[in-house]
Amino acid sequence: MSFDRRVVLAAAPGLLAAGGLARPAAAQTTPPAADNPRLSERAMGEASAPLVVQEFFSLTCSHCGDFGRTTWPRVKAELVQTGKIRFVWRDFPLDQIALRAAVVARYLPLAAYEPFVETLFQTQDKWAFARGVDHKAEIGRIAAIAGMSPATFETAWADDATARGILELRQQGERQYNIQATPTFVFGTRVVSGAIAFDRFQQEVARG
Repeated sequence: MSFDRRVVLAAAPGLLAAGGLARPAAAQTTPPAADNPRLSERAMGEASAPLVVQEFFSLTCSHCGDFGRTTWPRVKAELVQTGKIRFVWRDFPLDQIALRAAVVARYLPLAAYEPFVETLFQTQDKWAFARGVDHKAEIGRIAAIAGMSPATFETAWADDATARGILELRQQGERQYNIQATPTFVFGTRVVSGAIAFDRFQQEVARG
């Protein structure tokens, strides 16, 4: 799309109503994940890590893609796998393609979630931004490489219940942390926006 994907929250109401998806209720009394295990937390790192870092991201956000390609590999190797942080992915889809891709990702086994998301970021130019691209077909091709059957992919793509749950979780995050852009990171309780470089990320972790 032609708009700047970092700051598109003004268009969020349209996303909530697009594609036949009803707008989530204003008040959420039961967490969506309570009824749908596909909406359970996607994370990497020890539960006992001294700091939890959340990333609010959209799979069609070029800045999220930049973080995934350039910064995330070092974050994973030097901060997550060494036990310094627990990293939690929070879906914040900016358009229908990102929403459907997020649903597909949640149909994969937990161990395959991170590799699939990072493959989508590595290949964003092919499936998200290329002129005339068949978004569904390209995402399906990547899902097949990840081990998803065609039948499961079709079920995932059409799963409006999980899509609504993702949007509800997005609204909760937006209210709680006043998300203004993607990616947005929450270091404990501190909110930092933008595809920050590793040095800045490491500094935020050191602050605790």
